[in-house]
Amino acid sequence: MITAERYHDISMGHRVVGHENKCRHLHGHNYRIHFVCEADQLDALGRVIDFGLINDRLCQWLEEHWDHRLMIWQEDPLLPELQRIASEDLCIVPFNPTAEQIAQHLVHVVGPQCLAGTGIRLTSCRVDETRKCSATCRL
Repeated sequence: MITAERYHDISMGHRVVGHENKCRHLHGHNYRIHFVCEADQLDALGRVIDFGLINDRLCQWLEEHWDHRLMIWQEDPLLPELQRIASEDLCIVPFNPTAEQIAQHLVHVVGPQCLAGTGIRLTSCRVDETRKCSATCRL
C-alpha cells in the first residue's frame, strides 16, 4: 500500500466537558493535523494524490472552519452563553472535542466530504494537541 501524507497546523480553543483535570476549562492548542490519503491506483504521474490537492481540499477546510475558533460541543452547558458573546468565533460540533473525536470526525465526516469525486480516501488522521500528545483515527 502506498500513501500520501501531509500535515497542517492550526490554532484552536476547546474544552472537554466532564474532564477530571484542567482540560475541563476553556483553553487552546497549536494543533498539528496529519492527513494520510490512499487511492486504489496511482495516477498517470505515479502519485496517490498531488500534495497541493490535499492542501486545497483538507488543509484549507481546516483554515476556513476551525483555525482561530473555539470548538465547543453542542451539549456543552457553556454553549448558550458563548453563543451570546462570541457566536461567530465558535465551531459547534456534535461530539465532546477530545483529540480522539476530532480525528474520528476528520476521517469519517470531513475527509469523505472534501475528497468526494476524487477517488481518494482519507484513511488516517493524527491530531497532535501538543508535541507529546496525539490521537489517531484509521479506517
